[in-house]
Amino acid sequence: MTHKFMQLCARLSGVALMTAPAFAVETSPRPEFRPDARAAELPAASIVQVASPSGFAEWVAGFRPRAIRAGITAATFERAFAGVVYDVEVIRRDRNQSEFSKTLWDYLDTAVSDTRIANGRAALRRHGATLDRIEARYRVDKHVIAAIWGLESAYGGFRGTKDLIGSLATLAFDARRGAFFEEQLVAALQIIQAGDVAPRAMTGSWAGAMGHTQFIPTSYLDYAVDFTGDGKRDIWGDDPTDALASTANYLARFGWVTGQPWGVEVRLPVGFDYALADRKVLKSPASWGQLGIKALDGHGVADHGPASILLPAGSEGAAFMIFKNFEVIERYNTADAYVIGVGHLADRLRGGGPISASWPRGDRALSFAERKELQQRLTAAGFDTRKIDGRIGPLTINAVRAYQQSQGLVPDGYAPPRLLERLR
Repeated sequence: MTHKFMQLCARLSGVALMTAPAFAVETSPRPEFRPDARAAELPAASIVQVASPSGFAEWVAGFRPRAIRAGITAATFERAFAGVVYDVEVIRRDRNQSEFSKTLWDYLDTAVSDTRIANGRAALRRHGATLDRIEARYRVDKHVIAAIWGLESAYGGFRGTKDLIGSLATLAFDARRGAFFEEQLVAALQIIQAGDVAPRAMTGSWAGAMGHTQFIPTSYLDYAVDFTGDGKRDIWGDDPTDALASTANYLARFGWVTGQPWGVEVRLPVGFDYALADRKVLKSPASWGQLGIKALDGHGVADHGPASILLPAGSEGAAFMIFKNFEVIERYNTADAYVIGVGHLADRLRGGGPISASWPRGDRALSFAERKELQQRLTAAGFDTRKIDGRIGPLTINAVRAYQQSQGLVPDGYAPPRLLERLR
């Protein structure tokens, strides 16, 4: 099981305010709804009321023998479930996510804000020696590790306060993704049984992500490390060392390429064939250069290996040449906005400048209902998206491109509200 928390769990989009003792106040962003965003921040019209059902205690009793068959002792089970009750708030959050979305530029305004950059540089100074040792051990860029830390928990200031056993048991009892969350619950019990954390100290997001860099339990079991050498893999405490090292280990295990950037902002030539802006189209930087694609300084991009061109806002926004490390960061969260946020924040922490290109700030993000309508209308018009799920993935982008070509539009795969209006 990987750490693709956002793909496997909730699709998340809001922000939540935090205060960290050593840092200025900042928000904790995600490209989708943040697990710990408070209910008061949800638009009232979108709230689905969830009543506490009967049967939760019976479900826990039925789960107990399954946990014991998985190697959990009766003593561990009783300790972990002491005082655990069905959490209505967890289910309410799980039911109120798909409608929320942000444009990439709005997300980046928060994810790579001046405050987050300043706090990140302060965190790098404070934990510089530790991060240097982690970078040397795992050969993963410390600025990327710090950026993930900054986006996942605002450098430790927003780790989540939900009781993980209660949250996971509630979600496992719920039928929608019960098998996945029961797997996470068993893993959480294994962590408690190993002695890494006491049951009530195992806290995190309502959807089961834990600690400074928000690991789900199965990923913790597979990738967390005891970098301090104290016999525990502690990702929950105030000392972030084990969490940061665990994140480096995770990225290294998924193929981090030392010295390779996540991506480089580039300029496209007049007349660029937008069909080439496809993750499946890989060329060397030199080959892209022969097509007129240059770095912002006007020179060719250095050869960091095969690369593709990413246009997250189509022809009207920034263009990036992305490398394998983009895909590695993507293992943490599959949303392009998150990967760009991590990569760009890392660049800023390293001393780089802001993204040069402008964004189509007059556009808003399509709502979940509008994304489904877009897919339905494209398919009805003969441009099959294969799925009507409200997620704008490669199949939908290809359908958008085909429709744009049929209409004499720039075939960049970008779908703003005005494209939906045209389909109507």
